[in-house]
Amino acid sequence: MMGTTRWLGIQAGYAQAAVMSRIFIVALAIFLLPALAAGQSSRSTPMVNPRLASLQIEIWPEYDRPAALVILKGELAADVPLPAAVALRIAAATGGPTAVAASTGPGAALFNLKHERKNADDFITVSFEAAQRLFHVEFYEPLATAKPERSYTYVWPGDFAVDRLHVILQEPAGALFVTAQPGLNATTTGQNGLRYRSAELGAQKAGTPLPVKISYTKSDPRTSEQILQPKTPDVSPSPATSPTGQSPRWWALVFAIAAALVIAAWAAYLWWRIRGKASVPQPGGAGFCPKCGTRTGSGDRFCSKCGAPLGTG
Repeated sequence: MMGTTRWLGIQAGYAQAAVMSRIFIVALAIFLLPALAAGQSSRSTPMVNPRLASLQIEIWPEYDRPAALVILKGELAADVPLPAAVALRIAAATGGPTAVAASTGPGAALFNLKHERKNADDFITVSFEAAQRLFHVEFYEPLATAKPERSYTYVWPGDFAVDRLHVILQEPAGALFVTAQPGLNATTTGQNGLRYRSAELGAQKAGTPLPVKISYTKSDPRTSEQILQPKTPDVSPSPATSPTGQSPRWWALVFAIAAALVIAAWAAYLWWRIRGKASVPQPGGAGFCPKCGTRTGSGDRFCSKCGAPLGTG
């Protein structure tokens, strides 16, 4: 009887331990479920955002720094009421956006938007209130440039449903063998002399990531901006510069003006003397009466008209 009682006690202890284990597991699952859900949500669940009529993704590798400049230009759909709450994710490796702005229309000036950022393990969530339909976000992603063969992938996380998605790649200056996936087959040359590849990818569902893979070869370590900047022209002596490379001193100009004035004064004096001598009767020659101006003949001592004495010198 004692053995049976002991056996029953042991069985009851096992049953109680099993129940406690199940309770612990359920409690642990309840505790960890929100964290697991949040982690999964940050990676694959689409953001709750209004629909975009269009989204343009521009990728400029090595434009003004050894990194990939990514520019997102979004336009809220016409039926989205304003202001609209907008949130999008960028990779944590970017360190955050360098610009968050809006504009009143295509080609209009951009103005800064007040925004908030929330850091997670893999992403930085940038949130703002859009009072205009057009918004503009810029950030830089790391790009390995140690070797000439370079590759980079930008992943659009699919935070919006987009009616029209447009992707543009700016080829780095000096880059060769440029390839892109998806195929960016339309090419053009911009005013800065750089080539651009682009493609219209149509509508995109929310929550559908889109990777854009780029590869090229580039041996020049300079950025496109550094390569394209105009060279400083050589400075050569101008006609007004002396052989020593210095401009003439001010006193040389003063001396030239003074010399010109002296020459002009001497010429005027000579002209006055010659004119004066021509108007005075010369001895033994014809002249004019100094009183009435009547012409006199050679050897006249008095004016034939007014009788005034004529000088003999």
